[in-house]
Amino acid sequence: MQKIVPAIWFDNNAQQAFEFYTEVFPDSMIHFSDPVVTEASLSGVVFTGINGGPQFRPNPAISYMVVSESHDEIDLIWNGLSQEGKILMALDTYPWSQHYGWLEDKYGVSWQLYYGKLSDVHGQRIIPTLMFCGEQQGKCMSALHFYEQLFPDFVSDGILKYPEGKMKDQIQHTQFKVKNFVLMAMDSGVPQDFTFTEGNSLVILCENQPEIDQYWNFITQKGIESMCGWCKDEFGVSWQIIPKNMAELMARPDAVLRLMKMKKIIIEDF
Repeated sequence: MQKIVPAIWFDNNAQQAFEFYTEVFPDSMIHFSDPVVTEASLSGVVFTGINGGPQFRPNPAISYMVVSESHDEIDLIWNGLSQEGKILMALDTYPWSQHYGWLEDKYGVSWQLYYGKLSDVHGQRIIPTLMFCGEQQGKCMSALHFYEQLFPDFVSDGILKYPEGKMKDQIQHTQFKVKNFVLMAMDSGVPQDFTFTEGNSLVILCENQPEIDQYWNFITQKGIESMCGWCKDEFGVSWQIIPKNMAELMARPDAVLRLMKMKKIIIEDF
């Protein structure tokens, strides 16, 4: 069971978006969809789409790195995602990849397509990538130290720093693994006028109440508590700390009303 799940906030069109994604990405399918949430696997990675309305939008502060060992597959995915989308970096040859591009699709979700070896990313074909920019510029290393303390099983796969220029010694790229899930992070290479929002969040599926307490209490020490299991860490990244049997709990009578009264989720209160 995937224990960290990327979640994307949509303007009430999550199912439509994931129907589009399952056509674009190979080996993909929708697991279920209801008026609030759509869950799907995209190339083997589980995602959640939230019908949250227009309040938040995803932005490139969190993008999704798609790793493929096939130029043709990258071309097909690029052609699909670019429909009515916006190109941020053209699909081309770069020093770090023979075939790479960065775009924003028609739903505002950012994707980086990268030709490389799947063995370098533990076989995970899509990797959430955190870009520390705007008011969080230069804080990637501090965030890595924080996540190393947050996750007992944190393993770093290496850190590459900018060798020169204005961002010298900030993090150009890093990859790490927590809860058997690969994440990437970086400081932006150029100044940006945006940063993390609830448009992209990371869900931690917890075994029990003590694990919920552990993650919630650590994140909110210097972060921000929100409602319904949502919180922000001190770097502005949004997390949802929920039990792995959340769907079962939400099937109980008056579950929605009970959830709406909670900040941190208390399982026994459902």
